[in-house]
Amino acid sequence: MHPYLAGLTGGALIGLSVAGLMLLNGRIAGISGLVAGLGQDRGERRLTDLAFVAGLIAGPAVFAWLAGAWPEMRFVASLPVLALAGLLVGFGTRMGSGCTSGHGVAGLARLSPRSLAAVLTFLVAGMLTVAALRGFAP
Repeated sequence: MHPYLAGLTGGALIGLSVAGLMLLNGRIAGISGLVAGLGQDRGERRLTDLAFVAGLIAGPAVFAWLAGAWPEMRFVASLPVLALAGLLVGFGTRMGSGCTSGHGVAGLARLSPRSLAAVLTFLVAGMLTVAALRGFAP
């Protein structure tokens, strides 16, 4: 498989999923909002959220079936660092009224100024974090 084919296919599927949820249900595909909504009783909307999240979880298995192998993953951080990072991401999504998927994919596609500000903040914070962790080494 060409090295870029998996990323290209995944990006296209994400775009189709986001567009489908917006066109068919009038909803924005922000994963943090969808997951947060699973704990609430909202009838048919809850089923839609559950189906979307189940599709996300099933994605690697579908990839493995199509590609003949599981996606390669490497974790270079310890479990406590990963747990702390996950908590910080969760806190940030609540503070920023959404996550990278909601703002970066759906929000920018709708030309949302709030989403543009959020994505720029995500990018700058990520670059500063990498620079700090690498000691500003070139």
